Amino acid sequence: QVQLVESGGGLVQPGGSLRLSCAASGFTFSSYTMKWYRQPPGKERELVAAITGTGGSTNYVDSIKGRFTISRDNAKNTVYLQMNSLKPEDTAVYYCHASWALFSYWGQGTQVTVSS
Repeated sequence: QVQLVESGGGLVQPGGSLRLSCAASGFTFSSYTMKWYRQPPGKERELVAAITGTGGSTNYVDSIKGRFTISRDNAKNTVYLQMNSLKPEDTAVYYCHASWALFSYWGQGTQVTVSS
């Protein structure tokens, strides 16, 4: 049974940091490209960051470059999103996504709220 379980969301003040985790099971994690998406209130879901199976290549949306870092630990079947210098516009539900060939899986999401 495939599972992607996100954790680490919460309420943080502007300028603060959070680290999101996504624990995977039920598939060969190291073969999959892992991505973080987010969906702000009332808006479309957008891709935030991606990392290849080996972790050798990463990509980021321009709005978070220099503030967020995606990483993975294939021994723990976990992908992370370190978020620094958070802004109110980073408020969203953050989703973990796994893809390989025609296979695609989503997590249930974790809420991140940036507010004073």
